[in-house]
Amino acid sequence: MVKIVHFADTHLGVETHGRLDPHTGLSTRLGDFLTSFDAIVDAALRVEADLVIFAGDAYKTRRPSPTLQREFASRILHLSRAKIPIVLVTGNHDILHGVGQASTMEIFHTLGIEHVYVASKPDVLDIETRHGLVQVGVLPWVFRSALPSSPKYKNEPLEKIDDLLLERSESLLTGEQGLTSLLCPDVPHILAAHATVQGAVYGSERSVMLGKEIVLPMSMVKDQAWDYVALGHIHKHQALEADRSPPVVYSGSIERVDFGEEKDAKGFIIADIERGNCAWQFERLDTRNFVTISIHADSDDPTGQIVQAIERAEVEGATVRVVIRTTAKLNALIKEREVRRALVKGGAFYIAPLVQNVVRPERIRIGLSEEAISAMTPLDVLEKFLQTKEVPPKRITVLRHHAETLAAKEVQ
Repeated sequence: MVKIVHFADTHLGVETHGRLDPHTGLSTRLGDFLTSFDAIVDAALRVEADLVIFAGDAYKTRRPSPTLQREFASRILHLSRAKIPIVLVTGNHDILHGVGQASTMEIFHTLGIEHVYVASKPDVLDIETRHGLVQVGVLPWVFRSALPSSPKYKNEPLEKIDDLLLERSESLLTGEQGLTSLLCPDVPHILAAHATVQGAVYGSERSVMLGKEIVLPMSMVKDQAWDYVALGHIHKHQALEADRSPPVVYSGSIERVDFGEEKDAKGFIIADIERGNCAWQFERLDTRNFVTISIHADSDDPTGQIVQAIERAEVEGATVRVVIRTTAKLNALIKEREVRRALVKGGAFYIAPLVQNVVRPERIRIGLSEEAISAMTPLDVLEKFLQTKEVPPKRITVLRHHAETLAAKEVQ
């Protein structure tokens, strides 16, 4: 039996809702992501993992800064020096388009870093661990450019291209010469992929995805040839069809990207695997909380009402946004400085700009077509409008008289 640690989607470089850390000179958000990364490395060392699988998307962009590359590499080297094999699967954020372009992780292969396996093409890796041989099938992100360059594909519709890519992916996985044909009996088999699998529930990673994607059918990955399927790309941790084996698991991202992931737990997977059997568990990381305070400010003191809502919320150490629903009249009375002061007093780590949803009075419909209105005089339209507002008849008569007087003065 081998013990693995599975994680994905570190997305180093996400700096939204952060500020400059005066001690490091780096974004506080980068500090959050690196703290989570460190916790995963420490856990792998603590549990004496036989193998670590990173299922793709090391950085936010395909052209990470040298600083981000340094931070990612230093943690991979920590595992390498502990003689723990680590598989790095390339994700959609790790690969540059174009023939001959290297992925952001191929530097480990180029430098010949021990115990590091860079998976930039489909393959089966035979990895010797402290508890014996493990075979890891790897499926990096599938781009449409993966199809051979040929005039016959030039004018094909997008749906046809997707179908061809799915056929190609299925052949690579389960075909006569696919990955499953290369598996040996009696050793643990793991499939590590960066992909979207049918049935997965999205988090908010739509905001950081790069381009439209291919969706793999569940049957393509949930194959008895594998003992565990380690997935990356979807930020929300989940196990697909958990009542059936093998486990098909998204570890999820290691930190919250934005408020769309506010309720999502972040973490990684520890699994014990042998041929034909797998026991796994999700290890939750102590990540920075994102807190939304929603308040309907409808009192004569909207600022006080908002401050009271802040005092009831758990904002200490959190990234906080305040969403206010109010009227235009009350919105003018809101003192933003006092709202921010209350958040600072509560210990909020980062304060997002206030979201103020001002409710405008609905326009009153008088129930007539444009043609009917155009045939009426302005005074008749006014009278119909007042009737719609259920103004008393006597009051309508007085208002119409004043309107006729004003109209007469305009003519003069």
